[in-house]
Amino acid sequence: MLPVVRIAEMQAIDADAPEPVDVLIDRAGAAVARAALDLLGGGYGMRVVVLAGPGNNGADGRSAARTLRRRGVRADVIELADAPDVLPAADLVIDAALGTGASRPHHAPDPGAALVLAVDIPSGIHGDTGEAVGSPMRADLTVTFAALKPGLLLGDGPAHTGAIRMADIGLDVARARIHLLDDAGAAALLPRRDSGAHKWHRSVLVVAGSPGMTGAASMAAEAAQRAGAGMVRLATPGGGHGADVPREVVTLDVAEAGWADALAEDPGKLHALAVGPGMGTAMATRHQIRTLVAGIDVPVVVDGDGLTALGTEAASVIGRRRSGTVLTPHDGEFERLAGHRPGVDRVADVVTLAERTGAVVLLKGPTTVVAAPDGQVRLVRAGDDRLATAGTGDVLTGIVAALLAGGLDPLDAAAVGAHVHGLAGRAGPRHGTVASDVIDGIPVALGHLLGDER
Repeated sequence: MLPVVRIAEMQAIDADAPEPVDVLIDRAGAAVARAALDLLGGGYGMRVVVLAGPGNNGADGRSAARTLRRRGVRADVIELADAPDVLPAADLVIDAALGTGASRPHHAPDPGAALVLAVDIPSGIHGDTGEAVGSPMRADLTVTFAALKPGLLLGDGPAHTGAIRMADIGLDVARARIHLLDDAGAAALLPRRDSGAHKWHRSVLVVAGSPGMTGAASMAAEAAQRAGAGMVRLATPGGGHGADVPREVVTLDVAEAGWADALAEDPGKLHALAVGPGMGTAMATRHQIRTLVAGIDVPVVVDGDGLTALGTEAASVIGRRRSGTVLTPHDGEFERLAGHRPGVDRVADVVTLAERTGAVVLLKGPTTVVAAPDGQVRLVRAGDDRLATAGTGDVLTGIVAALLAGGLDPLDAAAVGAHVHGLAGRAGPRHGTVASDVIDGIPVALGHLLGDER
């Protein structure tokens, strides 16, 4: 996993560095110069314009210019205060205007046809939120130092950063509480079956659906199977499971009313519960969902109508539990839990909700934010717009349930589940992907992560 550090944390890390600031600036400038030469394919005869601001970001850019001149590059430094609306013609513009600490609107000059390399973060992109403050340049490459910054991964950031290169300049980022989950990190966490495994070693109960609304339940159940659950049982209150239930799923007959106590008191051989998709929002249903979540002593993932049932009472329900809980809202469901939609600082909002509810909260989005009650955060960017179709959230619910059943703690199960979900979406057709394609992509995603393991 790759460390991600917020602005205030990075300032503290800089302040604690054993080396003088000038040494760190020279290291940063050398890293920027190397990246510039790679981007240009060489240096001799090339022209580079460095847009330099008044702070350390500008100093990094000036240091890079000095290094590039030694490599035969014509490197001109233009101070931000003196910058024209259109920069002089160049092969490359180095954006070293403001860096992560930008708080005022920045209206970048026009770089023309030049390639753009941003130093640490494109100027005008907020380092914590990714919000565009003004009109930043769009970089082809961003060189960031010591750790990723949230603004590179959230909000407007990804549309402005281009490729990202992380440069080690000797800073200690071990204190980072936010990490970007990559393939290697996900593969290391994925539970493996031992040689004595049998179907009851990873059993999942899916409580989902309602008469006439069976698709969500079936997709969550099948996704759990594909993600490694050895036994999946499906309970739809009131029956009517539908003809689309996978043949390998065991259906349970559950009365339309009063079903929660029976499932909570006698869960059978169960390792994880998924509850909520497609259940409807009637008051009686909401009461039963809250009763089940509060009373069952296994890890639980709650999604869809289950989140509506918990609503702003989620903390009181989850506070009665002894096992871990994962909540998987989109922005609208987040509002039902928190009383407001996520703001521009999505990481801070998700951490606050996790702390308040005592649950791991997975906020879906182009960058999925997963936070635990202790403040640990995982960011996931494995997916793309193929997941923006009905039913894919139900698939994610099933994947997370299977990983909980496999023994992962709630934070890891949610983060790895989101990563597998994203890879499974990418395994589908580029256009016209539907949720069932994502289910089919789960074994592909797992194979990608696990390689040739058997």
